[in-house]
Amino acid sequence: MDKGFRVSHGGDAVFERGLRAFFEYRDLGIREATRGAVVAHVIRAVPGAEFVGRPHVHQVNFQMVYVLKGWIEFEYEGQGVVRLSAGSCVHQPPGIRHRELGHSDDVEMIEIVMPADFTTEEVDRV
Repeated sequence: MDKGFRVSHGGDAVFERGLRAFFEYRDLGIREATRGAVVAHVIRAVPGAEFVGRPHVHQVNFQMVYVLKGWIEFEYEGQGVVRLSAGSCVHQPPGIRHRELGHSDDVEMIEIVMPADFTTEEVDRV
């Protein structure tokens, strides 16, 4: 019995388009290991892809982003503009309105979200 044990190696990395067309996502296998309780993926920019940062909110219990490389800038409800660079970490509280303002062509991040299946809704403003 594996009890949800998973290993994901960089040589096995497969990046696919996902929630945002200007990013690629590498699933780390955590959704399956936790039976949908948590999803974890590496997100990286698609160089040259058209960027659109619309205000939105995620219906989640937990969301954390850790920047591995490059930079990304967000605007958060009640917090203003926040620029994250390599080594930065942000906990985005459940239901916080936010939008991305921009990112470097080489940005790469790890994102962990609970639950794995969550909804994203566009909103009028941050």
